[in-house]
Amino acid sequence: MWLKSVYFAAVKLTKEHGEHQYMAIITLLTDSGEADHYVAAIKAKILSTNPGVKIVDITHAIGSCDLAHAAFVLRSVFRDFPKGTTHLVGVHSTSNHDDAAIAVQIEDHYFVGADNGLFGLVSEKPHQHLVELNTPASTKTTFPEKDIFALAAAKLASNVNITTLGNPMPTFKKMIDRQMKASKKQIMGHVIRVDNYGNLITNITKQAFDILSHEKIYSIQFGGEKFRRIHTQYNQADEGECFLLFNSIGLLEIGIYKGNATELLGLSYDSMVTISFEE
Repeated sequence: MWLKSVYFAAVKLTKEHGEHQYMAIITLLTDSGEADHYVAAIKAKILSTNPGVKIVDITHAIGSCDLAHAAFVLRSVFRDFPKGTTHLVGVHSTSNHDDAAIAVQIEDHYFVGADNGLFGLVSEKPHQHLVELNTPASTKTTFPEKDIFALAAAKLASNVNITTLGNPMPTFKKMIDRQMKASKKQIMGHVIRVDNYGNLITNITKQAFDILSHEKIYSIQFGGEKFRRIHTQYNQADEGECFLLFNSIGLLEIGIYKGNATELLGLSYDSMVTISFEE
């Protein structure tokens, strides 16, 4: 009964951080697509447990088992949500038999999903809490997003302490992401995402560029092309021309204004981009 009371109290529950108050939020990020019942079933389980929670779809169009894409999307957007938000991730959740079901707190956000390496790509900061979710020995499921993750996410959104959801773990699996390399004379990066517009998003950060380019002439090279200008808006390039800018998440982006850069420039995931500096 106490648990039921906690859940129904969540209809009016707000979490307070400083001067801001908001209703409990659960985001969903999956590779389930939109054509089947999977996403609706996950939401039904969450709402059956905590009818007062607000559910936000990040995307369900992640490629099947594409952990790199999922990590990029989650890393790019999770900080835009209020601290205390719970993020349920259902990508590549059933393929590895030794992947535990976990809940982890990072940067004051909660993440629930499989321990398959994805969460290690979301933030470079250390985790605050980490548990392997309690799962009855009799539970053998082909749908952990609904049967395990949804219940844990609903509890977290009901202000249940993460440490009560399972046994503590010292660490979780971490995939190794391709890193930008920087020196006084050069930044070497790679395309880490081709977005829906065909734009090429690299791992070259504005922070590194601003520091190294101070009072220096620079050139940006990729695919046999060389540019000496970085735009601040997409429409500063003419239609069909190439633009380079630092996007809303602080990464160098290359595109063709009203065109498809990956097709017209011949670049794709992992293509190299180099910025050279002259005194």
